[in-house]
Amino acid sequence: MSISYFRTAETLITGSGSIAQIGEQAKKLNASKIIIVTDKVIRQTGLLSKVLEPLKAAEIEVDLIDDVVPEPPFENLEEMIIKIEGKGYDLLVGVGGGSALDITKVLSIMLTNKGDIRDKVGIEKVEKPGVPTILVPTTAGTGSEVTFNAIFTDTRDQVKKGIVSPYLLPKVAIVDPELTLTVPPAVTAATGMDALVHAVESYTAIRADELTDGIALQAIKLISRSLRTAVYNGKDLKAREDMVMGSLLAGISLGNAGVGAVHALAYPLGGKYKVPHGVANSLLLPFVMKYNAVADLEKFAEVAKAMGENVNGLSLREVANCAVQALAQLSEDVGIPASLKDVGVAFSDIPALAEEASKVERLLSNNPRWLSVKEIQKIYEEAYGTVETTTLIPVQA
Repeated sequence: MSISYFRTAETLITGSGSIAQIGEQAKKLNASKIIIVTDKVIRQTGLLSKVLEPLKAAEIEVDLIDDVVPEPPFENLEEMIIKIEGKGYDLLVGVGGGSALDITKVLSIMLTNKGDIRDKVGIEKVEKPGVPTILVPTTAGTGSEVTFNAIFTDTRDQVKKGIVSPYLLPKVAIVDPELTLTVPPAVTAATGMDALVHAVESYTAIRADELTDGIALQAIKLISRSLRTAVYNGKDLKAREDMVMGSLLAGISLGNAGVGAVHALAYPLGGKYKVPHGVANSLLLPFVMKYNAVADLEKFAEVAKAMGENVNGLSLREVANCAVQALAQLSEDVGIPASLKDVGVAFSDIPALAEEASKVERLLSNNPRWLSVKEIQKIYEEAYGTVETTTLIPVQA
């Protein structure tokens, strides 16, 4: 057995109504002055009252900043740092989707670490812990509340970049499915498929181990059985419970086993074309998995079983094919765009996108099958619809 590390949030609180615990948790962290970090959409929904009331009941001073934008660029983060630094905040509470949670995590470390935020890009380049954080997801998708990654768009070269440090982990994550009941269908679909990508990629990743395997398979099971219902009947609390728990588990698995080529190929789409992260991942998932599956037929067969596919009497290769087809079908069923054309990608940009994706070595090195620029370009072309698009694994790989 090789040496591995397992990290997640210090305290996890889950379940319907669990947001009521936030005041008590803030007091345990000796908070006296809190800043809530969120976006304007969350503020308009009225969800913040569920966060504010317990904090006010705990008699803690609370401020609010709602400047987070979707798929945030570094500039968004830099502007927010200027607004909150020097104000004496001793606890940051992030409320929202992955963008709000990622911003909160990095604001935390930028309040205690000197230098340009771009100098923190990469693995473990943060020198010391940040201000304590409590993270409260309002979507079931990114798993950001339990990961030590934060992703931002670098507008200088139009690509997404990650900051990776255990100092980004929160003191407390509160995962309440009731906060996701009003998420619209399209966002539910994109974030839910994003969580499924996290689970599948981390399960099949090179750095996966026995701990992450069980967590990832349970995430795949929960998401596969409930995503369609959550998208088309969003008030179904059981489906929402499955989705937040699936997203949480996928985030834990992602945070420890990592992800691979789906994310690497998605980053340039978000950077250049502003394709939402969940949509980019979901769109590329079947095409990358078709390429990867032959490298580990046994694991892809387990994915098919976790997704509830009928595999009786099938060969190992056929069961692995079932996984690839089931992933494609689920993506289609919840309305994810089917091709790169559908999200505005120009075919002429594919070689440049492939070159950019090939630089994401942190993720590509964790992919179960090696990819050169040539293979990456072929996957993009298939996702564009210019080459054979069957989801079957070829007999000869």
